[in-house]
Amino acid sequence: MFIRPDRHNSYERWKPKDDVMVEECGVFGIFMDDRRYDPAEAAYLGLYALQHRGQESAGIAVADGRDVKFHKGMGLCSEVFKDNLGKILGGNISIGHVRYSTTGDSKADNAQPLVMSYRGGKLALAHNGNLINSSILREKLEDEGAIFQTTLDTEVMASLIARQSRHGILKAITAMMKVVRGSYALVIMTQEELIAVRDPLGIRPLALGKLDNSYVVASESCAFDAIDAEFVRDVRPGEILVINKDGLKSYQAQSSMKTALCVFEYVYFARPDSDIDGISVYRSRENMGIKLAQAFPIEADLVSDVPDSATPAASGYAAESGVPYAKALAKNRYVGRTFIQPSQALRERGVKLKLNAMKRNVHGKRLVLIDDSIVRGTTSRKIVEMLRLAGAREVHMMISSPPVICPCFFGIDTPSHDQLIGSKNSVEEIRRIIGADTLNYLSIEDLLKTVEGAGCNFCAGCFNGNYPVDMKEALKETEALDLATIE
Repeated sequence: MFIRPDRHNSYERWKPKDDVMVEECGVFGIFMDDRRYDPAEAAYLGLYALQHRGQESAGIAVADGRDVKFHKGMGLCSEVFKDNLGKILGGNISIGHVRYSTTGDSKADNAQPLVMSYRGGKLALAHNGNLINSSILREKLEDEGAIFQTTLDTEVMASLIARQSRHGILKAITAMMKVVRGSYALVIMTQEELIAVRDPLGIRPLALGKLDNSYVVASESCAFDAIDAEFVRDVRPGEILVINKDGLKSYQAQSSMKTALCVFEYVYFARPDSDIDGISVYRSRENMGIKLAQAFPIEADLVSDVPDSATPAASGYAAESGVPYAKALAKNRYVGRTFIQPSQALRERGVKLKLNAMKRNVHGKRLVLIDDSIVRGTTSRKIVEMLRLAGAREVHMMISSPPVICPCFFGIDTPSHDQLIGSKNSVEEIRRIIGADTLNYLSIEDLLKTVEGAGCNFCAGCFNGNYPVDMKEALKETEALDLATIE
């Protein structure tokens, strides 16, 4: 579940979810200078590469200099565009979005990109992140006569941009950035331009690539590989990139004394073949396993992982410890990464639908099992039980991140304090609950060592409660804000 502050500073929005930290969304945009790819086809391939960031809905919008066409719907990219990609072919700009709802209901109306008419023509937006002051801003805009079609904070951003559009799109975006608080990696498309924006703290990742003479932006660099584009650099926190027929221009709209990239991108969310802010995701995860082996040596017969995000950490642990690596769990590839069970009875069997013990590998063995995190603990308990039933003699759990003790308010779907097992239990208590012989977590200090040299500092709020934005202060400032004074 996710909790979001409303204008009364209460945290009330609840939604039952799997026993995982659920990824947010993925965005993609391309300005084509040639016809190597059709923009819609390029966006489709890019979104397919970003599908791990959201499986709830998908959408693509295309511009041709005169108009904007779009198609979006509920489901995976392959489902949404199976018979519809041809409807949006043509043009020279496209943006796309895959979504997991953290703000706004799960329904087709809230699928992105959002497409709207404004003073300058047509505008399309796709957003990864979460604004903590969107409810207050929405009410202030409604008081001025704005009408909203969705429950998305993305539409609040669009309304703020449209409100200032008489000054030009660049100044309108800059004005919007002055009042919103939270995380955003944003791709915006007019009839003639592609624009990319990253929040001043850099909480959500955003990268720039190039395909021949065409420019591409995406949540992760793995999307560039899908269309044979080259990674150029990460979009800087607070930077606006404007791409049109004259090329690319960069504007540093806001500079922050601190940055706070979500460190969970490296632990779980990002694909292992991505690089984010100068750090290889795969190598950082491998280093997490190495740090675990150095801190917690165990006499064991084999090292394994809970597939798939923990695989590099298990490889690192095995290499550092000298204990051989072998698969202990087989994954059902036809069950999505965020399998959502519709009833309690199915939830109880959900792990067995997704994972199965490799009995010949684990029978009679002392096993070190690596996972990336423990959220509620229900999945870990079932996995340990499954391995014991398969004959494992010992199960030693190693977690390649610290205990998750706090919810996230910046675009990640996490439970409340009450449902986070790490918030109310000691490590020893968690060990007893999940039934492992031993349980050890990577420390925050060692986790941050695995991403040393990154272009950003990090938010570790889910591990230590230190958030990059003072939410009460941000809400208070927004309440006192007069939108008429924002230029």
